[in-house]
Amino acid sequence: MNRLIDYFSTIPSSHRSIILVGGITFFWLIESSMPLFNFSYHKWRHAGVNIFFTITTIIVNFFLAFILLQASDWAVTNHFGIINWLPKMPSWIYAILGLLILDLIGAWFVHWLEHKVKWMWKFHIIHHSDMQVDTTTANRHHPGESAFRFVFTTIAVVMTGAPMWIVMMYQSISVMLSQFNHANISLPTRLNKVLSWFIVTPDMHHVHHHYVQPYTDSNYGNIFSVWDHLFGSFSFKNPKDIVYGVDTQMDATKNESIASLLKMPFE
Repeated sequence: MNRLIDYFSTIPSSHRSIILVGGITFFWLIESSMPLFNFSYHKWRHAGVNIFFTITTIIVNFFLAFILLQASDWAVTNHFGIINWLPKMPSWIYAILGLLILDLIGAWFVHWLEHKVKWMWKFHIIHHSDMQVDTTTANRHHPGESAFRFVFTTIAVVMTGAPMWIVMMYQSISVMLSQFNHANISLPTRLNKVLSWFIVTPDMHHVHHHYVQPYTDSNYGNIFSVWDHLFGSFSFKNPKDIVYGVDTQMDATKNESIASLLKMPFE
């Protein structure tokens, strides 16, 4: 455990880049060999749009990263946050609790809010407008959404009281799981059923990208599926019956235009 703590305390930027690029490449190759849907689309052009928004997310997070560092240092120094108020426990228990709380506040809760608060939904709709969901969709977020998601991540860090090694571990796992659960693949039914009680699987998250309600407002999780089971937002639909997109934004040309997507929240 000490090796993990040391690694994530000082994880190089190059390693974080490898996790991002390597994950996309890995799941992209799997999609090509065993796809859930055989999309009739230009895979590279589609990826180009989503990678543009991946880059804007990286830029937003890069310029705001010092805030996250200050928030974590403040919480640890002032003994603030849930895991700092608990009795002394082994590091691996702190890590699991930290990951769970960060995932609840920094991923599940803000995602749920984006579907309930109109102005937030206007930004989040860019993510849902993708009509060919694959692993590159994971980071298809409007820069405005990236900014307010960062705010909730910072709040989550303070409320959790997470040191930076837990924050870096959480962000690394979050990136990989998001690429996994957006990937255009389907797991064997039995394996998916078991895994979906613990983590968010592609079959589970693809339901969230179905174009109509109530499916769009379900399965908000990113890493852990426990929150959707606990809060009653879990739903299931046969993966082959899913139609991606949003019923109010079904113009394929517009949904693949960077300029149109950037303007979409303000229309």
